[in-house]
Amino acid sequence: MTDHLASARELKARLAYPPAPGSFSDAEVAGLPDPVRRYLGASIALGAPLAAAARFRMSGSIKLGRRWVRFRAQQIEAPHQGFVWAARAGGFIVGSDRYADGQGAMNWKLLGLIPVMHANGPDVSRSAAGRVGAEAVWVPTALLPRFGVAWNATDPHHITANYRLDDAEIELHYTLEDDARVRSVVFDRWGDPDGSGTWEHHPFGFEVSRYSTFDGVTIPSAGRAGWFYGTDRWSEGEFFRSEITDFHLVTEAR
Repeated sequence: MTDHLASARELKARLAYPPAPGSFSDAEVAGLPDPVRRYLGASIALGAPLAAAARFRMSGSIKLGRRWVRFRAQQIEAPHQGFVWAARAGGFIVGSDRYADGQGAMNWKLLGLIPVMHANGPDVSRSAAGRVGAEAVWVPTALLPRFGVAWNATDPHHITANYRLDDAEIELHYTLEDDARVRSVVFDRWGDPDGSGTWEHHPFGFEVSRYSTFDGVTIPSAGRAGWFYGTDRWSEGEFFRSEITDFHLVTEAR
């Protein structure tokens, strides 16, 4: 794949999509169900740029086997195009996860020299597309209807976003607090979390523990994520704990 040959830095630059013209106003959410309007209104300040992408840094812990390892990472998230997550884990494993142009890949090396993981192909791509959608919670402006996102609400605390990313149908289930901030994002993600060799859909979730405001958007800035969310296997499926330490919407043309 072309993007597999490109460096993470080159792909991050290409995913820095410029914002749509104008700025956020109540007109952007007119006609949406009230819980959705409340969520988007709580997440996007009036006058904020209509960003399609964001760059940020994070730190936290990732579970490798049975061991939790500290990491630091940089990410660009363009919910309608792709992402690159470039990290150093445990001080010695360096690499990236990525998705663009319908294809996903994972490339990790020990000390930046010895390959320890490389994966791509249809299953990896399908799983990575779901991750792009779930992490759109960090770019709420890209979830506005003008970007092709359809919303519905089942009650004041449960809303669903749907959109298409390449060949993938993205369906995200948000649980809201009373103040309309997100408590959790849950979706059925394609994967093989048990390493059985059989890929299928499994519940996957991100549970929010803190919020912060950057560049006119209020987003989950800390939380934990993993497989089997909402089931009795959540404790074993959790593998990612993170906090965002720096965040900027992409507000200029490339």
